Amino acid sequence: MPTAVEVQVNPGESIQQAIDGGALSIRLSEGVYPGGVALPDSARLIGAGAGKTVIVPGARAESAVPPLHDAPDAVDHGVVVHAASDVVVEGLTLRGFSGAGVYAHTVSGLRLVDVESDANRVWGLYFRESTGLTARGCRAAGSQYGGIALAFCAAADAEIADCETTGNAFGVFVDNSSRARIQRVRAHGNAAGILLLHQTYPGEPEGGVTDCLVADCDLTGNTLAAGGDDPDAPGAAGPPMSGVGLAMIGVQRVAVIGNRITGNHPGGPSVMPAALVVASSADWGGSASADNTIEWNTVTGNSPADALIDPEGQRVVNNVIGEGT
Repeated sequence: MPTAVEVQVNPGESIQQAIDGGALSIRLSEGVYPGGVALPDSARLIGAGAGKTVIVPGARAESAVPPLHDAPDAVDHGVVVHAASDVVVEGLTLRGFSGAGVYAHTVSGLRLVDVESDANRVWGLYFRESTGLTARGCRAAGSQYGGIALAFCAAADAEIADCETTGNAFGVFVDNSSRARIQRVRAHGNAAGILLLHQTYPGEPEGGVTDCLVADCDLTGNTLAAGGDDPDAPGAAGPPMSGVGLAMIGVQRVAVIGNRITGNHPGGPSVMPAALVVASSADWGGSASADNTIEWNTVTGNSPADALIDPEGQRVVNNVIGEGT
């Protein structure tokens, strides 16, 4: 029977073997551990800290999780959580996987604390069709699509707080997901610091982005070029995008409060000609952006423009947008 008694795993020992042996609470020593991990209900995987405990590719963890979106077949992942609940991952780095650093699908209750995704090929920390999600004090760098991403989480009840993203196509990506709180995030060196998007996709669930908060974030220096036809480029097969601090496309009831969006400049072509963009996605099967509040933000020193906001249905007050406004 599974046991909640804590098991210590050291370098040279198998994390997955300890899990398969019934352990639910696993503490990892400092060091490098080859091989992905699949976690069951109520599992606790606790490392010595990001950058100290490092999981790298090795033996692939067996899981019935569906194929990863936008990834080739047979990619491997650092940590997989599928059809599980009440899982905690804390204090470790996931590095160099061909799929995602963390891939969570149909999960209820997943908490990531001090988890680093470093150079995982497709996604960093990826949550899909899940609820009750937390990423706190995490870092995500160098993934082709989202560093931290919510995909088709209709009631995400998600907290993304005190995190850093860099070198991804989208630092934080809220894709057809609702009820997310994004606070005190530092996003720099991405193509888009934060992207909230409602768009329909053939064969995918119904979407929408509603009832979210973006507050007290620093979205600066996002200059990476993404999109286009190169399959190895960031954001491959998507529209060209660069120089975006925050984009809200087809969203409703989103509050954007007290953020600093500065120094974002395109490093290549971009379909979004401003650092702060609020626009409709109705032409792509989404919806108009409406009933959103944008207040107490500083949006300055960006090019080619600081802000492009669809004025219909938005409350835009008490901001500093552009020089002297």
